[in-house]
Amino acid sequence: MPRRRVLCLLPAVAAMLAAPSFAAPSEPDAIEQLLRGLNERRPANLAAPAPQPPDELELLLLNRGLLNAPAGFALPQAVDKTTEMVVAAMGFLGRPYTWGGSDWETGFDCSGFVQAIHRQSAGVRLPRSAAEQAAATQPIDRSELKPGDLVFFNTSRREYSHVGIYVGDNRFIHSPTSGSAIRMADMRLDYWESRFNGARRVTQLAGVPATVANRSTTATAER
Repeated sequence: MPRRRVLCLLPAVAAMLAAPSFAAPSEPDAIEQLLRGLNERRPANLAAPAPQPPDELELLLLNRGLLNAPAGFALPQAVDKTTEMVVAAMGFLGRPYTWGGSDWETGFDCSGFVQAIHRQSAGVRLPRSAAEQAAATQPIDRSELKPGDLVFFNTSRREYSHVGIYVGDNRFIHSPTSGSAIRMADMRLDYWESRFNGARRVTQLAGVPATVANRSTTATAER
């Protein structure tokens, strides 16, 4: 299945994958309806694209039985912690932005959302503010981005004032600003391109020793 199609489907299935303690309402027919519509719009004489190896997010959906494995593909027995965390984050699309928020019920600001998802889904403790999260994680080049990495932006006239979780295909999930809700955004849009500060990797998720501080931090709210 083309990866762009999988990314389009993820918001519809994310609620089914969220942990029971903070699950969103499920829509069991959403995947089937979307796939049927895509197939009906394909011209009859158009050859199917060559199959691609599943990426990290597709592997999670395959393991959960939400996608059919490509012919000849051996399904792995385990899915890495990063992928589980990314799909869990998508279960919160639509939750409200709350300035200074870090609570599942009342909402999140950007860094509160990133901190809570890592703690709940992966057992990783990150600092509270976006700037501290940038300082405590491993810098990587934009070309090295993988699902689960962090992307940082200057949205408040200072570096590393906004953070989101990369999900693939130049998209990230974040809690944007007052009056909005958790949503997906495209890094290629002019607004984000002009404000991009850098990418980071949470090395605990990759099984590499890290120096992410396990210390108390101020609950500085970041946009």
